[in-house]
Amino acid sequence: MPVSPYTCILWDVDGTIADASAGILPRLQQVFASYDLPEPDAEALSLWIGPPMLESFQVRAGMDAAQAEEAVQRYRALAAADGYAASVDLYPGVAEVLRAVHAAGIPQATASTKPENQVQAILDHYELTPLFTAVSGARVGTVGNHDGKSFVVGQALDRLRSAGVDVSRPVLIGDRHHDVDGAAEHGIPVIFSEWGFGHPDEAEGAKARAADAGELHALLLG
Repeated sequence: MPVSPYTCILWDVDGTIADASAGILPRLQQVFASYDLPEPDAEALSLWIGPPMLESFQVRAGMDAAQAEEAVQRYRALAAADGYAASVDLYPGVAEVLRAVHAAGIPQATASTKPENQVQAILDHYELTPLFTAVSGARVGTVGNHDGKSFVVGQALDRLRSAGVDVSRPVLIGDRHHDVDGAAEHGIPVIFSEWGFGHPDEAEGAKARAADAGELHALLLG
C-alpha cells in the first residue's frame, strides 16, 4: 500500500480536474454581449477560469458590485441551460490519480469556487463521486466573496472532520494563485498543477509543482 505524506487531499476543479473552457468561454462571451461590452481575446478570457467570477467581473470587466452580481447570475443561468457537465473534459491521467488515492485509503474532497451543484454534476457525469468523502463548492443561490477559495477550503475541512477524517496533514491541488492564497489562510500547502490555466508566476508560495498527472501521483503517493 502506498504511503502518503498527507492524511487528506483537497482538489480544485477547474484547471485541475476538469477543463471546462469549451463551455465557460462562450457563456462569458454571451454575458459580455448582453452588456454591450467588447469581447476580450481568448488569452484574456482564459484568465477568468478558476478565480471567483464575481471578482473577475469587477476586476477585469470594471463592474461595480451590484452589476457584477447580476452578471454572475446571467452566467449561471446560461450554465444551467447548457447542462453543468456539458463541454467539460477531464485532464489526462487525473481520474487515475483520484482512483489511486482512493484505493490507498486517503480521503478526498473538492474545494472549488464553482457552485457546488456544478461541481457535483461534473463528478457524477464522470462517475467520480464515489472517490470523494466530501464535495465543497460555492453555495448555490448566493453570490459573494465570502464563497471564495478560503471559504470553500474551510468548508471542505469541516465536512471531512464531520466524516471522521484526520485533517492534520492536508494538501490542496490547484492551478491559480487564489488556490495558494486561500489554502495559506488555513495553513495548508499547495501542489500547483501546471497543466491548468494559471501563469507559472501564480505558483509562488506553493509547496511543489506537478507538470502532469504522473508527477502529481509521485508527489501524493510516492
